[in-house]
Amino acid sequence: MKNIITSGRRKQSIARAVLSEGKGKITVNHIDLKTYSPELSRLKIMEPLMLAGDVASKVNIDIKVNGGGFITQADAARLAIARALVVYNGKLKETFLDYDRQLLVADIRVREVGKPNHHGQARARTQTSYR
Repeated sequence: MKNIITSGRRKQSIARAVLSEGKGKITVNHIDLKTYSPELSRLKIMEPLMLAGDVASKVNIDIKVNGGGFITQADAARLAIARALVVYNGKLKETFLDYDRQLLVADIRVREVGKPNHHGQARARTQTSYR
């Protein structure tokens, strides 16, 4: 079997997952998932693996994620893992969609860029005085 390469995005974070046959070893930025911190991120990343069950124990997944904060990185990694597992085993698609649609469909919301002469804020108007 060839490697399956997928990606996931959330806000400023981009995750790339490489799935290959193996013994269930998952690494995030060269750190084993069992020791990855913070714990909230680890639990988020493990969601698709728990839903996949024994399929996840037959593959190795190497994730590289950069940009954004730790929660958005976890969301991007979660999306990339779920997409890779669906390519590997198509039967998981319904399971993932029933659990949470965000596992397979990216959340495209991003921060609105700041406008010039608005002191860094995207929408707020500058104060004016007519006296």
